[in-house]
Amino acid sequence: MSIDDRKQRVLRAIVRLYSVGGEPVGSGLLAEDFGRAVSSATLRNEMKALEKLGLLEQPHTSAGRVPSAKGYRYYLDHLLAVPGQLPARERAAVDEAFREMDHDPERLAQSAARALSEWTGYTTVATTPYSRDLCIAHYEVMQVGRCTAAVLAVTNAGGVHTRTAKLDVALSAGDVAVLKQVLNETMTFRSAADMGATQLKEAAQALGSQGGVLYPVISAAYKLLQEAGKARVFLEGEENFLRFTVPGAERSFRTLMEFFANPEAVRRTISPRTDRTAILLGDELEDYPLPGFCIMSKRYVAGGGLTGAIALVGPVRMPYGEMIPRLEYFALLLGQCMSGSQR
Repeated sequence: MSIDDRKQRVLRAIVRLYSVGGEPVGSGLLAEDFGRAVSSATLRNEMKALEKLGLLEQPHTSAGRVPSAKGYRYYLDHLLAVPGQLPARERAAVDEAFREMDHDPERLAQSAARALSEWTGYTTVATTPYSRDLCIAHYEVMQVGRCTAAVLAVTNAGGVHTRTAKLDVALSAGDVAVLKQVLNETMTFRSAADMGATQLKEAAQALGSQGGVLYPVISAAYKLLQEAGKARVFLEGEENFLRFTVPGAERSFRTLMEFFANPEAVRRTISPRTDRTAILLGDELEDYPLPGFCIMSKRYVAGGGLTGAIALVGPVRMPYGEMIPRLEYFALLLGQCMSGSQR
């Protein structure tokens, strides 16, 4: 679709005015915004034309217009100005916040999501680094009870995961040492897809005659490997979702909760395919429609082929020009901290 320059100016102005006031924009307010250089009558005609094109809506008779979902998509794809850099003062504040965060991947993702939510006033979601090739770089085995072992796994992304294993026999120091050696020789630097029943059987056989009784530790290590290959999803500031006067917000809130109960769907939805900031309108989500809301997401690079994402969930009338630089700077620092290269 192509529209002339004046219609573009009208649509751009209505998006901006609606984002500030949250009320339908009438021709009088629009004329003031144009500095009275264009008459109200002319602007009403342009608004009617945009409404016929499906880019504006009139909530009720005698009301002004608001952008439709189609209008927002046109604005985002064609009219949104390239946002500038985050001001130095704000960058310094974000730098300081990240310096105080725990750099364990899961704690870092959750802390970043919480900080961004508090700063913007929007619901925020972040994922831990993800790759189909994510694997365990090192295993540790510790005896924590007479018949109980704790298995600790460190991923190649720096994440740490633990599980306990209950055995039917008492563990000895020798058993613990052999288990650690076997796990690191047979189960490190392999993806979950590389470890099938045959490989697990080989790991148990490497334990010799104790393979059967010590197998719960092998099983715990394998479950850690499976968990490591799945991105963790952290949701913060969900109460902000109800602050906005959007028709059907409560219904959308229920849908949002259903959406975030499906971590894999969330990861797919908020993970942009490119390095550009992606903006999905709630009406465009087929399985979890969120009319009146949008998801703005940015991919971060954690090194070693690992990527994650951080996203803002808010009303479709959010001030994109302000929020995009904030989201992008958070994604930049999140990637640097995840890869250990923060300035």
